[in-house]
Amino acid sequence: MGWFTPPLPVGTPAPDFSVPDQDGSRVTLSALRGKNVVLVFYPADDTSICTIQLCEFRDHWTQAQARNTIVFGVNPARSTKHQSFRDKYKFPFPLLIDEGQQIAKLYQSEGWFVPKRTVYLIGPDGNVRYSRRGKPSPDEVLAAAA
Repeated sequence: MGWFTPPLPVGTPAPDFSVPDQDGSRVTLSALRGKNVVLVFYPADDTSICTIQLCEFRDHWTQAQARNTIVFGVNPARSTKHQSFRDKYKFPFPLLIDEGQQIAKLYQSEGWFVPKRTVYLIGPDGNVRYSRRGKPSPDEVLAAAA
């Protein structure tokens, strides 16, 4: 995958995955059918843009819940790093441990050492409804929720 590879297009079936979150609880995408799922691939815990991006989703948590949407931050950091980052900013959503960028590879978001900043919204049917590189606003992302 090259740096300029686009994210998965809207309408694509979302690749399934099963990985631990910061607490060691396993999160399996296929088990979340019937809900909208936002995946926020971000380069690193506790860095400026990543923190701002995840705090924006935290601050839109009520809107996400009202739209039957759950949010996950995704990057390869270890559980202890994820736990302290999540606690520090009081994120109401889990941070997934994407060891070796396995999920990022499935979602065309892997980078050299860290994932490319990419946001997806997967609909209740398991298909991609929104995909964009960068830091789109939570309002824009949640507008794609079914």
